[in-house]
Amino acid sequence: MPSTGDDDTLLRFPILIGDIGGTNARFSIVLDANSEAGEPTIVQTANYNTIDEAIQAAVLDRSSVRPNSAVLAVAGPVDGDEIELTNCPWIVKPRQMFASLGLSDIVVLNDFEAQALAVVALGEEHMEKIGGGTPEPNAGRVVLGPGTGLGVAGLVYALAHWIPVPGEGGHMDIGPRTPRDFEVFPHIEKLEGRISGEQILCGRGLVNVYRAVARADGKPSPFTTPAEVTAAALAKTDPVAEEALETFVTCLGRTAGDLALVFMSRGGVFLTGGIAQKIVPALKAGNFRAAFEDKAPHSALMRTMPVYVITHPLAALLGLAAYARNPSLFGVQTAGRRWRDEVSHPKA
Repeated sequence: MPSTGDDDTLLRFPILIGDIGGTNARFSIVLDANSEAGEPTIVQTANYNTIDEAIQAAVLDRSSVRPNSAVLAVAGPVDGDEIELTNCPWIVKPRQMFASLGLSDIVVLNDFEAQALAVVALGEEHMEKIGGGTPEPNAGRVVLGPGTGLGVAGLVYALAHWIPVPGEGGHMDIGPRTPRDFEVFPHIEKLEGRISGEQILCGRGLVNVYRAVARADGKPSPFTTPAEVTAAALAKTDPVAEEALETFVTCLGRTAGDLALVFMSRGGVFLTGGIAQKIVPALKAGNFRAAFEDKAPHSALMRTMPVYVITHPLAALLGLAAYARNPSLFGVQTAGRRWRDEVSHPKA
């Protein structure tokens, strides 16, 4: 079983950090407690059979530095000695990494825990504000990001620590509300009979909504990728794509508002990932903020809560680097999620 040792025990440098999503994996190495993360390496998960193979070929074979430890953030729940990713066939096997990669100490977090850590590590120059008031310094925060899937995590401040709260909030139910919604939603592709956040609020979800809008009106839907839909919508060259993006943004606002209520996010709501960065003009158009605030009887409260788009392209790596340098600053529970090679770390 994984080590259940002291969560504040420092990791041995150099430390490999990795942010592994459904489509892309991003890696870097932190040399010591005073160093920033090194030059990142970004690979597509589809190009490698396993995470071990990707780390070996894309990182270790290209560097003279040999990491002793690793902090990996993965897109999926961390449970047991074999960790499956939700939208990627890779399986993370920390004990196997001792032999295959020469690591002796491995911490595995949820990818949106890393995004939550990044909220603390990033400055305002890496954020674009989408309405609301001034954030309260130590109030609750929430991070959500549409990408290959929909990631969600909370962040709370307690006992002088920032504590990330991982979860699978992207799989909450989401339903129709307006008359137009009731025309479009019957055409949205379901997953085992239900519409979850991920059926709308991710890359494939945007295409799903685009096709549903087209079917509702009996119109063609030639676009097959999120980039095509987004480009046509922002350029205002395709009415179906425009409505699809507007619906996407509205549903994102509703979901972000729901999560802000759950975490009482007076410290801010943070949208992260490539999709959010690409659709900032649509997020500023008004319907996102209107949907976010439309939470009677708490609409006045919602109007005070700021929303930010994180614009740094490698935010999660910065969060992981901050944690790797000084784990004691964060209330990250590693019991059950930290593995140690007993040969390298013999028991006293």
